[in-house]
Amino acid sequence: MRVSATAKYLRGSTRKARLVTQVIKGRPVEEAAALLRFMPQHAARDIARVLASATANAENNHNLSASDLVVADAQADEGPTIKRWRPRAQGRAFPIHKPMTHITIVVADREA
Repeated sequence: MRVSATAKYLRGSTRKARLVTQVIKGRPVEEAAALLRFMPQHAARDIARVLASATANAENNHNLSASDLVVADAQADEGPTIKRWRPRAQGRAFPIHKPMTHITIVVADREA
């Protein structure tokens, strides 16, 4: 059984979030949560929240045990970008791009 959780419109770079999601793919949920807890990356906190949500979905909605779950898939997809302008000298303007990320984590029991 595969169970997922998604967090959308999180502020942060998709490229940086993908570095964190690649580390937890294929690992048991407890090990992935421990890794995320001690990672220095800012995206690790958001990904840990989505992992906890996916685990809770599996436990409460599908009666699966958290100790038997594995991170089957973890994706960080690009969301919309907020575009702003910074005034500069002599009437120029420099763009400021504030990216957003959609994070999806899929957990599955070990037999699947």
